[in-house]
Amino acid sequence: MLARNPARSPGPIVRSLHRFLLNRTGLLGLCMIALMIAAILSYPLWWSFKPNDIDLIAMNAQPGPTHWFGTDGVGRDILARVLDGGRISLLVALTSTVISAIIGFLIGAVSALAGRFADAVTMRFVDLVMTLPPVIFLLVLASIAGTGIWPTVFVISLLSWPLLARMVRSRLLELRERDFVMAARGMGAGLPHLLFRHGLPNSIDILVVFATLQIANAILLEAGLSFLGLGIAPPAASWGNMLNAARSTAVLEQYPWQWLFPGGFLVLAVLAINFIGDGLRDAFDPRAELN
Repeated sequence: MLARNPARSPGPIVRSLHRFLLNRTGLLGLCMIALMIAAILSYPLWWSFKPNDIDLIAMNAQPGPTHWFGTDGVGRDILARVLDGGRISLLVALTSTVISAIIGFLIGAVSALAGRFADAVTMRFVDLVMTLPPVIFLLVLASIAGTGIWPTVFVISLLSWPLLARMVRSRLLELRERDFVMAARGMGAGLPHLLFRHGLPNSIDILVVFATLQIANAILLEAGLSFLGLGIAPPAASWGNMLNAARSTAVLEQYPWQWLFPGGFLVLAVLAINFIGDGLRDAFDPRAELN
C-alpha cells in the first residue's frame, strides 16, 4: 500500500492571516472600521435626513432626539453630512490608494527586472519626485487640477507612489537573482511574465501593508486639501470641508458639535486603519515565524 501523503502545511498567506487574527489591536481596528463602513453605507435606510436638506427653523440646533449630532449654520443635519462625508473621504482614499499602488508596483518592478538602463532612468525619476517639497507640490497640483472628487484622487495618487516603488524594487532586486527567475529568463520569458508571474506574488505583502497605511494617509491628505478649499467643494460633504466650515471662532466656541463629530470620525477612521496596518505589518513580518 502506498503511504498516505502528509497533510500540506498552510501557505505563507494563510499563516500571515492567522497571525493577524491573533493580533488584538488589529482586530479592534478591523471592527471599528467595519462598523463605520456599515453605518456610512446603510444610513439612507434608517436616517430620515439627507446631507443637503435645509431646515431654517433648526439652524445651529444642539444634538437632540431629532438631530442626533445637531445641525450646522443653515440647518443641515450633521449626522447625515458626517456619514455622507465619510463615504466621499473613503472613496477618495481607496481609489487613490489603488492607483498609487499600481503606479508604485509597476515602476518599482520595471526598475528591478527590466535591466540596468531602465533601473537607472526610473530611479532617477523617483529621486526627482521624492525631492519635491510634498506640501508645496500638493498645493500646486491641487490648484492646477481643481476641486472635486476625481481631481483630488489624481493629486493624492501622484504624490503617494514613490516610497512603494523603492520598496518593491528592493524586494525584486534580490528576487531576480534566484534560480527560478534566471531560469524563466533563460527560457525566453518576457517582462510581463516576470512582472505578474514572479514579481507580483512576491510583493503582495508589501502591497497589502502599503495600501492599508496609505488609506489612512490619503484620508488625512483629502481632509487637509478640503480644509484649505482645494479638495471636495461644498455643498458636497467631506470631513475636511466640514471642519473648514466650522473654523470660525464663534462656531468653535458656541457650536462645538459642528466640528467635534467630523473631527472625531476622522480621528477614529485613521486610528482604526493604522491599527489594521500595524497588525498586517506584524503578520507579514518573516521574523514572526521564529516567535
